[in-house]
Amino acid sequence: MSQANDADLPFSLLQFYATSPYPCSYLAEREARSQVATPAHLIDSGIYSTLVRAGFRRSGIFTYRPHCDLCQACVPVRLPVADFSPSRSQRRAWKHHAGMEIRELPLIFVNEHFDLYVRYQASRHPGGGMDEDSQEQYTQFLLQSSVDTRLIEFIEDGQLRMVSVIDLLDDGLSSVYTFFDPDLPGASFGVFNILWQVEQCRALKLPYLYLGYWIADSRKMAYKTQFRPIEGRVGGHWRILDPAP
Repeated sequence: MSQANDADLPFSLLQFYATSPYPCSYLAEREARSQVATPAHLIDSGIYSTLVRAGFRRSGIFTYRPHCDLCQACVPVRLPVADFSPSRSQRRAWKHHAGMEIRELPLIFVNEHFDLYVRYQASRHPGGGMDEDSQEQYTQFLLQSSVDTRLIEFIEDGQLRMVSVIDLLDDGLSSVYTFFDPDLPGASFGVFNILWQVEQCRALKLPYLYLGYWIADSRKMAYKTQFRPIEGRVGGHWRILDPAP
């Protein structure tokens, strides 16, 4: 068992375990480890909010943060929404998709959502493992939750274009996962989705949008630092990052 050293973690309720090494999903030829918070059934929205502030994230009911022996490349990031101002290209994306119909659904399996997920993974992340997910794996990843989770679908021109899963925290929203139509020319669904989540934070008077992890050397994560100012949790503290443009 490997216990975290963050003073604000709820140690009286939880235990923290370090996994065995496994291949890193983001940096080639590196091994990764995770620190896992257990038991899962005790992690409610309040406790999970504390864990997210300490750099944790969830996949289904699995709550974890990077715990690698020789690498600290994964940086938890969040957007302070009061200070955020969209760039010109981001404003164009917002205007381009402003007519989308946005609906919240119960956290249930929808065949049309899964079909879009499969197309998205095959196009954007081929060979990464998730492009072969079964319905059961999809359900465990996105539809199992012990916290306050919202399933949002985005409809444009009568077609399902995007699905987003977000968690409601006590100080913000946490973007769990978003997938969208990968084949529509000129679309900026991912950018629009983050801008929409920013607006949801503002409407709920929540100060932060948590965007998971950022790795400087991973092109898959480069988009996160296009939303500024972005804060990263470095050395146990949140501070403004200044990544290269």
